Amino acid sequence: MSEGIMRRARRIAASPDGPAAAAAALGLLAAGESAVRAAAGPSDLPLTLPLAILLGLCTTVPLALLRVHPAAAATAATAASLLALAGYRDLTLAGLVAQLLVLRHLGSRGSRRLAVLLVLPYVAVALTDPEDRGLRVYAVSAAVLAAAAVADGNGRRTRAEAVARDATERAIANTLLEHAARGERARIARELHDVVAHHISMISVQAETARLTTPDMPETGAKRLLDIGDTARAALTEMRRLLGVLREDAGAPPVTRKPQPGLTQLNELLDEARAAGGASTRLIVSGPVAPLAPGIELTSYRIVQEALTNTRRHAPGAAVDVELRYAPQTLDLRIRDNGPGPVPGRSGTRGSGHGLLGMRERVAAVGGELRAGPAPGGGFLVKVRLPAGAKEAVR
Repeated sequence: MSEGIMRRARRIAASPDGPAAAAAALGLLAAGESAVRAAAGPSDLPLTLPLAILLGLCTTVPLALLRVHPAAAATAATAASLLALAGYRDLTLAGLVAQLLVLRHLGSRGSRRLAVLLVLPYVAVALTDPEDRGLRVYAVSAAVLAAAAVADGNGRRTRAEAVARDATERAIANTLLEHAARGERARIARELHDVVAHHISMISVQAETARLTTPDMPETGAKRLLDIGDTARAALTEMRRLLGVLREDAGAPPVTRKPQPGLTQLNELLDEARAAGGASTRLIVSGPVAPLAPGIELTSYRIVQEALTNTRRHAPGAAVDVELRYAPQTLDLRIRDNGPGPVPGRSGTRGSGHGLLGMRERVAAVGGELRAGPAPGGGFLVKVRLPAGAKEAVR
């Protein structure tokens, strides 16, 4: 029974109309207590029954404004309670309860400094030496209870702030973890496209070249080479679908700890392109060659690799020139082929895959610039400018 009453009281106190309901109930109790005191006998102080009831209501009614104006409600209740206690010696128990409620609320959700200041007048009254010893005991009790109410409110606020801070830290940690996971997915997608797509496209080109250039090849062998090329192209299609899933909601890639290729492996890459396509592939280097940051080396290598892959896919047999221009502050890359150029109606780009998207992501990650489109006089041109002096992490 008592537990049910307590639960109902907590629900009422937590509701928006809780303070108004508490103020009404305590106001009735204060009025009744004042009436009982007035009927008990005459007082030494000039306090009539209407004045006693009004004073009791002044100590409890401000509780109704606790949610809207907590500071004003606490100040008004405290002023009325001190007037009733020190002026007329008629602070009701209901008024004292209202005083404790406003101070506790002010300590937990309002101004802590104001809550402490409102306790001090009770301490001052308790430290005086009035003739009425009962008043002094009442003032000491009120001061102690008021201080306890403020301390309880402060404790509740501290616990609530600690819970909120822990929740914020957990949310930040979860966000960082999710960001790292998305970055890892983006890195996997980019590496799959740069490495696997490059080699699978070489398999397709080599199979097609062998089928077309081998004289007197049996029909069975030609069919098998054709099947190899079809299988490689199907694998590329499926891999692009997988990359689309991996790139979804992906963010900035994290740092990898595995060694990555750089410009020193560029000759091997060009030799593979010559062997696969059978076309001319030249490397042109100008400017004083200098070692670059690992991130710049890897980005340059991957861009050349992807450009060669796009050339084999969209312009098979076309000659390619790869030019590196070293400058004091920048590294310029130019990869140009003499193929038919971009497909009309596709905004000057080749295909709809992830090749150019991956190149743009890599260049943006190291603070560079990329332009890709039709080359003057025909063919396709990829121009990249990278900051040669940037100390980027390997990605």
